[in-house]
Amino acid sequence: MISTLKTITVKMVAGANVATVVIMLLVGFADYVNPVDHPVLSCLGMTFPVFLAINMLFLFFWLMFRKRMAVIPVVGYALAYVPIRIYMPVNLPEDMPDGVIKVLSYNVQGYHGKPRYDGSSDMIVDYIRSSEADIVCLQEDLPPKGGVRSAMDSIFAHTDTLHVGTNNINAIGIYTRFPIIRKERISYDSKGNGSVAFFLNVDGDTVIVINNHLEATHLSLDDRRMYKDMLKGEVEGDTVRAESKRLIHKLGESAAIRAPQADSVHKYVEDHAGYPVIVCGDFNDNPISYVRRTVACGLTDCYVATGRGIGVSYNQKGFFVRIDNIMCSGDFKPYNCKVDNKIDASDHYPIYCWLKKQDKP
Repeated sequence: MISTLKTITVKMVAGANVATVVIMLLVGFADYVNPVDHPVLSCLGMTFPVFLAINMLFLFFWLMFRKRMAVIPVVGYALAYVPIRIYMPVNLPEDMPDGVIKVLSYNVQGYHGKPRYDGSSDMIVDYIRSSEADIVCLQEDLPPKGGVRSAMDSIFAHTDTLHVGTNNINAIGIYTRFPIIRKERISYDSKGNGSVAFFLNVDGDTVIVINNHLEATHLSLDDRRMYKDMLKGEVEGDTVRAESKRLIHKLGESAAIRAPQADSVHKYVEDHAGYPVIVCGDFNDNPISYVRRTVACGLTDCYVATGRGIGVSYNQKGFFVRIDNIMCSGDFKPYNCKVDNKIDASDHYPIYCWLKKQDKP
């Protein structure tokens, strides 16, 4: 009798583990779902780390009670190698050659630092100055009245900021030691977001740097508070179901707006395939998303290729995602991409990487 119960229990747990692996794979490849067609399904990639963790619990269980069954979660992780590497890559640090350029991307939240600080402009300017970056791409580059703009202009020889969106409440900025040849908006509809292509003269070569601030999630402060309360288990079951459904639909709606923006950026890169290209900025979407995959198509995702760990770049509690990115064309080799969590003067952490221009064959 006991033996029969054990056998049934093992089969039930194995079945649950197999089901977890199947769901993990489905959500792990949710970035192939276009949010325009299936807005809710496209958001399932956000749940990928949950199923990674559940599968790990199964692995521990099998190792303790039935080692040979550990093959199920192990095979699951092997099958999910691609999304796992995108979500949390593991790369060894590399020695950098001479001639690398440092690229820094940072959503500076208008330099106001809320809710942590009344003002954080000096912290941000000092950080950028000490970074010694060669190209700095800023989103929400809307400095308060004062000396922020002059301070930034004193650090870099070449600067430019362009308002984006139809309501002009957002701005995309570039600060660099390389001459700016010209700039060009990438055309797509948005009230408060946008993408700008800056053509730089980098040591005699024309390099396109595309700075992006794609559509926000449009979650209100109350939405974010409710989400955090649900994570803490402070919301009753019926409310959790209703609020989860509402939040997912809201995220799906913003993802459906963001997807055509990503398509436009990708098309712009394809149309300028003869140029070395660097793409960076705030994508406002998680690593397992249509947006990240689409923009990265044909490019090297510098964090995936050279970064380590999850790389959380949106630093509000409860939102454990990397939404800021740096990517490059095959004209560059990236080194040691990192999300820098040592400065919290904005609601984002900066992300930076070193790039080495490759010799043409």
